Amino acid sequence: MASFATAFVNPYNYIGGVCFNPDNDILDLTGKVVLVTGGNAGLGKETILQLAKHNPEKIFLGARTESKATDAIKEIKSSVSNDVEITWIPLDLTSTDSIRKAAESFIAQSERLDILILNAGVMSLPPGETDLGHEIQLGTNHTGHFLLTKLLLPTLLKTAEEPHSDVRVVSLSSVGHNLAPSFTTMLDQEKLKKVNTNARYGASKAANILFAAELSRRHPSITSVSVHPGVIFTDLYQSIGSRTPLFSLGSKTLQLMGSTVQQGAYNSLWAAAGAKKRDIVNGGYYVPVGNLKRDNKFARSVDMGRQLWEWTEAELRKANL
Repeated sequence: MASFATAFVNPYNYIGGVCFNPDNDILDLTGKVVLVTGGNAGLGKETILQLAKHNPEKIFLGARTESKATDAIKEIKSSVSNDVEITWIPLDLTSTDSIRKAAESFIAQSERLDILILNAGVMSLPPGETDLGHEIQLGTNHTGHFLLTKLLLPTLLKTAEEPHSDVRVVSLSSVGHNLAPSFTTMLDQEKLKKVNTNARYGASKAANILFAAELSRRHPSITSVSVHPGVIFTDLYQSIGSRTPLFSLGSKTLQLMGSTVQQGAYNSLWAAAGAKKRDIVNGGYYVPVGNLKRDNKFARSVDMGRQLWEWTEAELRKANL
């Protein structure tokens, strides 16, 4: 908790980086195919809106509920001047069957994938499990996205083989990764389920950083990074603040620097389509906007990245996935 509070109130986590305006700085996306999970609301919806302005060939919106996805698509399309194609992909990250069907649906509709933004996530949830028996937050935020990426990896790698390709995978993490329990607890689901909800959330966000870094090591033709969207105040922060005086004081101060949802999408947008490929450190963890945290222990740890990857693959094999 102390490390989280310190990281949260540290102004160097929120000052610096690059100037970024999505209207002017997103690269031309002509011919590119994009998939954003959790695209029906919040950061995901804003991310799709901004990408849609730059002429991608097609955008896939992953979400659980059809009505919410349809409403989001209508709203986004009414806000852009082009006739971009946006398609809903049913996706429930707690269900391996839903993830498998989502990947199959995508592959049936597109032969390429240039930008994959693993945006969907849950936080501060009561105890629960996914259908694999994984703690609900780790299972949704990490394992579900791991499986989706694994199933889409052949398409990503095929796209990366094309001349002048620039395939990117962006994983949304959080400063909340500082709440993570020990790495051994993260990999022991029975132990993980017994820690408090904020620690469980922290485990999932640490896993997002580890996954992004390990993906870059195993498949360097893909640019894979993790990003923190910024200080976007939620019930998670309020619940922590009520028990942590240092955090409570810092959060009140940082409200002056807090991000709107629109600003909160900037770091993902920069990593996915704003920065030139040569300006991104593959496997890096970035805070807003484009501010590389070179000393992040999860991004740097080859051993933890390998162990998490191998553990996740073993868990999926148990379910014949």
